[in-house]
Amino acid sequence: MPDTQSPFSLYNLFPFLRWRNRVNRDSLRADFIAGLTGAIIVLPQGVAFATIAGMPPEYGLYAGMVPAIIAALWGSSWHLVSGPTTAASIVLFSALSALAVPGTEEYVKLALTLTFMVGVIELTLGLAKLGTLVNFISHSVVVGFTAGAAILIAAKQLKNFFGVEIPRGGHLPEVLMHFWEQIPNINPYVTTVAVVTLASGILSRRIWPKAPNLIIAMLAGSFLALFLNNRYGVEVTGITSVGALPQTLPPLSSPDFSLDAIKDLAPAALAVTLFALTEAVSIARSLGARSGQLIDGNQEFIGQGLSNVFGSFFSGYVATGSFNRSGLNYQAGARTPLAAVFAGSLLMLIVVLVAPYARYLPNAAMAGILFMVAWGLIDFREIRHILKVSTQEAAVMGVTFFGALFLDLEFAIFAGVMLSLALYLNRTSRPKIATLAPDPDEIKHTLVSLEHKPLEQCPQLRILRIEGSLFFGAVNHVANALQRLTEKHPDQKHVLIIGDAINFVDLAGAEFLVSEARRMEKLGGGLYLTNLRESVRQCMEKAGFISEFGEDHVFDNKSEAIQSIFLRLDKSRCRICDKRIFNECASVPMAKLASGKQFTS
Repeated sequence: MPDTQSPFSLYNLFPFLRWRNRVNRDSLRADFIAGLTGAIIVLPQGVAFATIAGMPPEYGLYAGMVPAIIAALWGSSWHLVSGPTTAASIVLFSALSALAVPGTEEYVKLALTLTFMVGVIELTLGLAKLGTLVNFISHSVVVGFTAGAAILIAAKQLKNFFGVEIPRGGHLPEVLMHFWEQIPNINPYVTTVAVVTLASGILSRRIWPKAPNLIIAMLAGSFLALFLNNRYGVEVTGITSVGALPQTLPPLSSPDFSLDAIKDLAPAALAVTLFALTEAVSIARSLGARSGQLIDGNQEFIGQGLSNVFGSFFSGYVATGSFNRSGLNYQAGARTPLAAVFAGSLLMLIVVLVAPYARYLPNAAMAGILFMVAWGLIDFREIRHILKVSTQEAAVMGVTFFGALFLDLEFAIFAGVMLSLALYLNRTSRPKIATLAPDPDEIKHTLVSLEHKPLEQCPQLRILRIEGSLFFGAVNHVANALQRLTEKHPDQKHVLIIGDAINFVDLAGAEFLVSEARRMEKLGGGLYLTNLRESVRQCMEKAGFISEFGEDHVFDNKSEAIQSIFLRLDKSRCRICDKRIFNECASVPMAKLASGKQFTS
């Protein structure tokens, strides 16, 4: 068996060796077809995403070349395809447009630097085995941010869709205000091209769902624009084009490693990293669930990190997992990551062949395509589901959504993540505390929660189950709960905590248990623990808390605990109690009144 545990083993240094046995003649054919399909699809998407990012059009294509190949070879997913995405593009634009004019050499330099920084952070997290971090980013953050970004994309393209002048930058209210002022100046020729492009894409999607609807829409808009310009002249129509793309492979490039640039881009780099990794791992896991593959989150972090580090030196801006292209890759029959390698390699060849024809692609058609992209980003079904199921998740989604619309996008991501973490910590810091009692209707008198069935309790002993972790954030909640029970039921001086639902006890939690045991001992009672998880018990024993708490107060099972605690109860009270909760109660005869009748309480 090859050694896969060492970080320097061949299988860790070259993870593509893990799936080499899956490659055969049939898989190569299937992967080549899937890769060719993906390379064709990324053509309009790459140009569109570069437009969103404020980059020259060719950079959107460069981002789908080398990064896609590296991510496929060093990631863990068989079907994930990396490259430019809407979310990464719009966050990049939001972060950089305040520092440089979009499309300029300075802007491109900053974009490459941001890409390098994102790659380094991703790679560091992967090597540090922190792949589980993405689990703390709520799905509601992704849904809310994506919906907000979709509206922003459409708003930013209003000028190209209607042929009006709207200043670059600005938040949504400013863009809409400028557009309102420009309504009388709407260009009918430009608008016609944009509407025809949009309608062509929608119709092709409905009539022929599996067809490359973006390419069909792009061709329809381009031919119409060419016809109108030939007939009426560009001076009359005002229909401008994207312009010819360079007929070259991705040129070498170099990020800006100055401390000023790194300092300015650090917050944006962290925000892009959080969202990019969440997007990539979520897509990989979704496809893995369909194909039966177990995804290694840490390896995926490493693959994404290397793709952006290498991409920044080959003119690629931030790349991450693309849901559209990954889903298409899976549906097209891809069997191994070679499909993504073929997609990146074939894209280089296709760009060299078709680059000159980009001069026939009108900006109005690009706006129509981006309207389609924006509409497809809004997951109405998931939004309705979140609103219906969880108020807290709806709040997270709402904060992220409105933050994306009215604030900086990176701040919207941080706000959504922080709120989701705050709500998570609020839930975990308030573990459920249930009161249990033996059910006389059960043969073994099983302990049942009083929430499910009203049962008699022992007047001297209360049995509790704490469901959750007993850590520093939860100590105050549990302490207040026990204090209230003591005040409300002062005669129940003995408390037994069943710990099979306690996942974790930290230093503060263990110290609280010891202090609470001493407090109850002073009141003439005691605090007891039973059914602790082995990991929790070992941790407390190692730190010396079991001996402090009292080894005779910690039990392996409930029966042993109740038998031992029963011996410590006030038997004078037991003799006048008619509850007879436990089997042991039968050993204490009930006191009799002067009339000879048994005492009843």
